[in-house]
Amino acid sequence: MPHLEKRGATTQLVVDGKPYFMLAGELHNSSSSSLEYMKPIWSQMAAMHLNTVLTPVSWELVEPTEGHYDFALVDGLIAQAREQHQHIVFLWLAAWKNGMSGYPPAWVKQDTKRFPRVVLNGAEVNILSTFAPATRDADSRAFAALMQHIKEIDAEQHTVLMVQVENEVGILGASRDHSAVADKEFAADVPAGLMKYLVAHRESLDPEFRALWEENGSKISGTWTQIFDDNERADELFMAWHYATYVHAVAAKGKEAYALPLFVNTWLGGGSSKPGNYPSGGPQPRVTDVWKAARSLQKGPSLDMYTPDLYSSDFAGWTAKYHRDGNPLFLPETNGGEPGAENIFYAAGEHAALGFSPFAIDSLMEHDKAGAEALTASYATVAEIVPTILEVQGSGLDHHGHAKTHGFLLDKSNSSVDFKMGEYIVHVSLDEIFGNHTEKGFGLLIQTGPEEFLGAGKGFRVDFTPLAKSDKQVGIASIDEGHFVDGVWVAGRRLNGDENDQGSYFRFDQRALHIEKVKLYRYE
Repeated sequence: MPHLEKRGATTQLVVDGKPYFMLAGELHNSSSSSLEYMKPIWSQMAAMHLNTVLTPVSWELVEPTEGHYDFALVDGLIAQAREQHQHIVFLWLAAWKNGMSGYPPAWVKQDTKRFPRVVLNGAEVNILSTFAPATRDADSRAFAALMQHIKEIDAEQHTVLMVQVENEVGILGASRDHSAVADKEFAADVPAGLMKYLVAHRESLDPEFRALWEENGSKISGTWTQIFDDNERADELFMAWHYATYVHAVAAKGKEAYALPLFVNTWLGGGSSKPGNYPSGGPQPRVTDVWKAARSLQKGPSLDMYTPDLYSSDFAGWTAKYHRDGNPLFLPETNGGEPGAENIFYAAGEHAALGFSPFAIDSLMEHDKAGAEALTASYATVAEIVPTILEVQGSGLDHHGHAKTHGFLLDKSNSSVDFKMGEYIVHVSLDEIFGNHTEKGFGLLIQTGPEEFLGAGKGFRVDFTPLAKSDKQVGIASIDEGHFVDGVWVAGRRLNGDENDQGSYFRFDQRALHIEKVKLYRYE
């Protein structure tokens, strides 16, 4: 079955024995609720070079009456995907979606005693409480039934690759739940399991989280306010623990039925934004350690990773916060259009991402034709080189401990970047020639041999210097542009003269995406 596997220094999604990169897109929330509506969309996705579609599957449609499951829609979506040779990542929209509770079935919504709500400002709101075992158990049963059904119809063909559990969980409108049961739990001691985890993993904790703990005396027992202070941050940590224990429990039941990779996504906060303006308790970078602590208490498999829904302009900063401490990077929601066309190179090259998935992919061509064309071109380019990316990343670091792939995003404020690859210091900068300066560039580099590099992107140039100052100088032996056809490199033009600035640079001009190979030589 599809699974995550540590290969080299990275974690890869393995499908049918081979590493797989999801050139994906997420549909609008309601698109896949109708098979008729979806019929023309699948071919549109294939034309944009997608190989995977992220699509909701909701609790309200799977279990319209308690204990009676309807998987006709699930079966239909899988069948349609197979017709277009697409894969699926299902998004389990159940107790929460964007912090709210709009997707549970009516029999859950109307029974507020059995399935209680969050209390904010003295009133119940449309958010199911994490403090209700009945809600957790009902959600878990439905999710396990879904996973069991997927196993029954897809265990051989592997159309479904992964499943997201809930969607952007957390409290909106306040930093924590103020129901009577929540207040009682908040006044109690922080669970011993969480404190044990913090002590054991102190050195690898998120720096912001660790600083908060240490500023309050690094206590190892006490109430939430005694250990983390009486503020919104303590509230957020409290809610993170309770959302995490709930979601991990649901995920664990699903894993028992069918052990596909499972993940949870995050509505990002950051900056001066306060918990409650974004869903308080979701796996923000500064509370993912709380989620990991809750995971450590599960007896069996549960969630495999924590992912960002990344719309911020600080793409590099946020991806670094999620690709850390054993957590692989996957982007289930992000910008499409021209930003997405650029960011996919960085995610794949710099962070060995499992996949890249702009939101609202099914309306991109209608609302942003130029952006859709740019994204399509990038997906086509990445599709050609992704077998090489995955092979090289799976082979591990080089003998110096250097990564063999790098991605980059360049503009006027960040016009160059240096990194070490093999025996070289690689300097990547915005392209310029004859006084003409590019304002934006993006791409990735792959070291495919001791003196050979494969590059893709546009608007940048590369030069190489020896890693050891006493070493021989470096020259460019040849540069070929080309394409991969059925995995085989087919060279096109030999680039020289103006195209490599008279032998000075490995150039990718800004007019179009390029795939190029450079071979270097050494001399005294």
